[in-house]
Amino acid sequence: MAIKTEDGRELRSFKFKEEDESQEVRAVERGILLETLASQLPPDAIRFSSKLAKIDKSESGETLLELTDGTQLYAKIVIGCDGIRSPIATWMGFSEPRYVGHCAFRGLAFYPDGQPFEPKVNYIYGRGVRAGYVPVSATKVYWFVCFNSSTPGPKITDPSVLKKQTGELVKNWPQELLNIIDVTPDDTIIRTPLVDRWLWPTISPSASTGRVVLVGDAWHPMTPNLGQGACCALEDAVVLARKLASAIKSEPTSVEDALKSYETERWPRIFPLTIRANLVGSLLQLDNPLVCSVRNNVVIPKVVRLGPILEHTNFECEPLS
Repeated sequence: MAIKTEDGRELRSFKFKEEDESQEVRAVERGILLETLASQLPPDAIRFSSKLAKIDKSESGETLLELTDGTQLYAKIVIGCDGIRSPIATWMGFSEPRYVGHCAFRGLAFYPDGQPFEPKVNYIYGRGVRAGYVPVSATKVYWFVCFNSSTPGPKITDPSVLKKQTGELVKNWPQELLNIIDVTPDDTIIRTPLVDRWLWPTISPSASTGRVVLVGDAWHPMTPNLGQGACCALEDAVVLARKLASAIKSEPTSVEDALKSYETERWPRIFPLTIRANLVGSLLQLDNPLVCSVRNNVVIPKVVRLGPILEHTNFECEPLS
């Protein structure tokens, strides 16, 4: 990992194994991950482009799902993993995720003849703006630029506008970053307001009602400052699968108990991570010159220790079988 200032000065550089043998970073392109997981299922198990319009209880006690194309599905168990704007979460009483005060441009640079970078995470910190990039394959490099904004702003879909706005934010930053943005295909650039939802004990709705349960961003959207959003969703899936497998093998009435048990086990991990991600983002997005100077000259080079900083990534996943 390497951390630099916006003028290219290196603040710190280290290898994970040298500082903490338990830590490592693996960058995975999300599309490849989804394709890999989907390939392990029967051919007709996934129905793509099926947007949910309505969810309700049927007279028989099953859950009725109505899609926007009019299709109706009756389900014995519903697992809502439909993202931060989840209709299922809304139906269960959850509030809309809360905007945290900054937005991010993100993209996937493409080098047809091979990308030139080492397998290293690179961060660049400015005042109220920060960026990062990391190779995800032999030909692709993921990057982001995060910036403060008092409002989420209008939704922009024109990729040329998105690329132009990104370039204006970091126009005087290291040329390496600018080159990465330049070679990014337009259709991979997005701009998103960053949001989260804090799951307060006894106040927030339950993660399950009957045989309907939430996982991932549908339940606990968090800012990407710890790089744990998708990771936590995968953890959710593993824990939930284990609970359901055990319940289905026993009495049918135990399915509801399994869903409650899943929530009980996951909440103590999810809630602190959501808050921590929010606080880390708030600190890194500060634009006060004095605070940024202390961060760059004292905190990052001399105070931060890798083990405590990355302890949140330690999750033991026992085999499902």
